Amino acid sequence: MTPRPTEDRWRAIAPGRVNLIGEHTDYNGLPVLPIAIDRDVRIEFTVVDDGAVRLDSPVPRFAPLEFQLKRPIEAADQGDWSNYVRAAARGLSEHGVELRRGIEGTVTGDVPIASGLSSSSALVVASALALLKANGVAVAGVSELEGHPAAPAGPGLSRLELAAVMARAERFVGLQGGGMDQAACLHGVAGHALRIDFDPLGVTPVAVPEGWRWVVASSLVRAEKAAGARDAYNVRARQCREALALGAGGAPTYRDLIAANDDLDGLLQHARRALTPVLFRRFRHVVTEGHRVALAEDAIRDGDMERFGDLMVGSHSSLRDDYEVSTAELDEIVAIALEAGAAGARLTGAGFGGCAVALCGRSTVAPVMEALAARFYAPRLGGPPTRDMMFAAQPSGGARVEGG
Repeated sequence: MTPRPTEDRWRAIAPGRVNLIGEHTDYNGLPVLPIAIDRDVRIEFTVVDDGAVRLDSPVPRFAPLEFQLKRPIEAADQGDWSNYVRAAARGLSEHGVELRRGIEGTVTGDVPIASGLSSSSALVVASALALLKANGVAVAGVSELEGHPAAPAGPGLSRLELAAVMARAERFVGLQGGGMDQAACLHGVAGHALRIDFDPLGVTPVAVPEGWRWVVASSLVRAEKAAGARDAYNVRARQCREALALGAGGAPTYRDLIAANDDLDGLLQHARRALTPVLFRRFRHVVTEGHRVALAEDAIRDGDMERFGDLMVGSHSSLRDDYEVSTAELDEIVAIALEAGAAGARLTGAGFGGCAVALCGRSTVAPVMEALAARFYAPRLGGPPTRDMMFAAQPSGGARVEGG
């Protein structure tokens, strides 16, 4: 018989994210600049004392899941959504968190799935927060002014610590990511972008200027990092490691390499001689994209929309030509948005499908969305896009647990 859950009901809420610039740099140890968005994954749950996790979803493709916390947590079939919940539980256990009590509930949300907006990491983080709540483990808050997590009042984890644990945990599904998604999800600050640094992990909120707007548009091509796109993603991570080893003149990390070389052109000339053409293109993307992140942070602090937009366009060109993760659909969205008046546009997320993001002013949001609806979506759909296909995103707060 299923054990009776406790009477209190809780909601673990974890936002998706849009990466503004800094793509495929996180797992190479270089900064990124995302926002947490006002779309989230939610787990409404009660606590059960038998150490089981039982979750369902109103989405037909997601069958109910159940597994035991008291046994070794094994992976389900590749592409099974339960692996993200299992990853959270396994990551907490391997970090030394004792999970005696389980959860029972329902997963909902409005982060579009397989769109490069980090719905998977949001599910991992929401699952972790629910399990921590069920087992009485505190998670520290974050100062919206300074972005520095305070230590938990009792036994528990800081948000930075939890982000690092969940980044490692998500590799359980076979994806060699770098930690941007989990950090953005946990550290979101309303009205702010987040500069996220790695090794060590650090998060610095950066105020988004009043009047800047972000239009997110789906390419209508799924980017399933737990399935079809995973191998291509992991190949590029491996290529970046090979390029560093062969073309960096002994520098142990990309961050060390860039810190030791003020002459970007000279660095690239040396790498071109040392690397195969494919490895050079991967290398060039990583080092120039890292440079673009620093310039973009300056632009956003200065309120310079034109400069930030130009950097987004440069980022997309590099992702298309050097990293080879764009698609014809993403390229078309970027071109339409720019022609309709966006200051900048680029693919966001890993690529291989998913979404693009366009930077607009107040007066250009409507023309850009209208142009995309008429020129990109109508020919494909025979009508307007749904709210999951195109929307204006707001920089929003981070993951949390509510209710009780």
